[in-house]
Amino acid sequence: MAYKISDDCISCGACAAGCPVEAIAEGDAHYEIDAEKCISCGACAAGCPVEAISED
Repeated sequence: MAYKISDDCISCGACAAGCPVEAIAEGDAHYEIDAEKCISCGACAAGCPVEAISED
């Protein structure tokens, strides 16, 4: 199950830097996770300072 970034995202980029498969990119409103690339490792959620990432 892929992770999802909520609207609480502050676009700091910590999640993208921690993603081992480069599944996270900056979107229009905030960072977004490509569900097809996501391996559900949780590295992004662990690195998010505002806890804006959860399992979908």
